[in-house]
Amino acid sequence: MDQNSYILYPDRQLSEFMNKAVLNDQVVSESELLNKLMEESNYSIVEQDAAGNYHFNPALKNANDLKSVLNILRNKGYDDLVDQEMDSIIIAYESVFRHHAFTGRSGAFFGYEGLGSIYWHMNSKLLLAVQEIFYKARDHSKVRKNLKRIYYEIRDGLGVHKSPEVYGAFPTDPYSHTPANKGAQQPGLTGQVKEDILCRIGELGVEVIDHCLQFQGLLLNKSELLTEKDSFQYYNVFGDQEELSVDPGCLAFTFCQVPIIYKQSERSGIGVHYSNGKTEKFKENKLSANCTQKILRRTGEINYIEVSLVIELS
Repeated sequence: MDQNSYILYPDRQLSEFMNKAVLNDQVVSESELLNKLMEESNYSIVEQDAAGNYHFNPALKNANDLKSVLNILRNKGYDDLVDQEMDSIIIAYESVFRHHAFTGRSGAFFGYEGLGSIYWHMNSKLLLAVQEIFYKARDHSKVRKNLKRIYYEIRDGLGVHKSPEVYGAFPTDPYSHTPANKGAQQPGLTGQVKEDILCRIGELGVEVIDHCLQFQGLLLNKSELLTEKDSFQYYNVFGDQEELSVDPGCLAFTFCQVPIIYKQSERSGIGVHYSNGKTEKFKENKLSANCTQKILRRTGEINYIEVSLVIELS
């Protein structure tokens, strides 16, 4: 079933076992050191299988192991040849195993985060990266518009936006990966959760810049706003459950347990409603450092905040 997302590695034809880790015949034929070692039945670097293919000694785990063996050979009378061929042999070794291209996920099997699998943490990282670029492009409206479209295409492919039938599990549960032939696999608190939280904060446009809390609606969509009046239930900084009435054309969320109400408007501004009944106004969508500290420190002095936003609806 199409998951509308990105896979970690493309599905591809794997090499048969006997064709894996095979050293090019030309490399061996052009190496005086390797030929001499083979003639002397010294297989510390290269050995030949029954089919005539050459392989590096399986005891060599990496290039450092290879260097150690070459240095041992230097002290056993092969010093001139080792000096001449060390670099070329190491290059040949890396061309076979390509350790520099290893991404931390297997490119040689199909289960887990393997071939043809969607790796969900990777896609949530991609989403966050696009969001970061989006905000860097805030002075380029055309670029920003395209990035916003791409952002929501990626987001719509994540599990929380799918039906259980498509996702293959409860959409709100984080999973490691989805292979090509089944639903989401390996449940658990994956790194995706962290990226998803960061992305949501970014979608809401919440930033702290120069010690001041700011709000913006650049990445919000019209679908985020209520179409009819509703109540917003939350727990305040003292752990008490409270409720706020939210009008159509608005949305509500909490930041440090302080309710923030966004309202679509033609003019930006903030109204801070204090627990003592007083209200403080800000002409821009930026709070003072003092007001920001009251929120971050959860002093309980602020009841809720109304933010008027010029939201770029899409």
